[in-house]
Amino acid sequence: MVMDKQRGFTLIELLVVIAIIAILMAILMPALNRAKEQGKRAACLNNLRQLTLAWIMYADENEGKIVNGNTSTGGHNKDGTCWAYWPGRGAPEDQRIADIKRGLLYPYCPSIKLYKCPTGIRGELVTYAIVDAMNGYDAIPGAEGQILKNRLQIRQSGKRMVFLDEGRLSPASWTIWYDQERWWDQITARHGDGTNVSFADGRSEYWKWKDPRTIEIAKMDYQTWQSSGRQGSLSSSPGNPDLYKVQRAVWGKLGYTPSN
Repeated sequence: MVMDKQRGFTLIELLVVIAIIAILMAILMPALNRAKEQGKRAACLNNLRQLTLAWIMYADENEGKIVNGNTSTGGHNKDGTCWAYWPGRGAPEDQRIADIKRGLLYPYCPSIKLYKCPTGIRGELVTYAIVDAMNGYDAIPGAEGQILKNRLQIRQSGKRMVFLDEGRLSPASWTIWYDQERWWDQITARHGDGTNVSFADGRSEYWKWKDPRTIEIAKMDYQTWQSSGRQGSLSSSPGNPDLYKVQRAVWGKLGYTPSN
């Protein structure tokens, strides 16, 4: 008996299979991207926890003194005066690594990769910043007496912010107005329309922004914000729940009566 030759796929059948695969990919890719982003968010939250534990250990070993959060303190000729150093724009990588290692927190968190969010800007080695209120830049207009120097000054440590993911290391510490309904430094959008923050009790959390104005600021070009955005109308944000939430976490309270 003669066997029939094995029948192959017709062109139409192949096209149907390709179309089905394309549909499945279109369905699965967003879910895969979300899972990938959630993994990066988890890694970033862990980085913040490790840095904040280092921040706590430093205080524990120094009679409660909060590490200096101002990255411009000391210049390049001194060692051990702030948590990490801002080397200036365009500094070579070896200089930036050295400026992390000579920071006061490096002995407690001696891993360069923990200083950067997985979704950080290409070429940046530090994406996290300490907020002004935690022994940061101490000349914020209207915030006199609000800069904490010792952990004993912190009330409700689970509500007071220490680090946030700024996206890049910058001069001084991360700044926000205390007595005005305005943003100062640019807030960022990471892992979706939000960012990761940490608190003085060692926890870290993801905060998702609710106000479209916050997201617009977060997605603005950095240089545009630095040059004109922070002085423009968008920086003023009356009734913005995101602004209130961040200000309360940074300062412990609002230094003004909110519009809403």
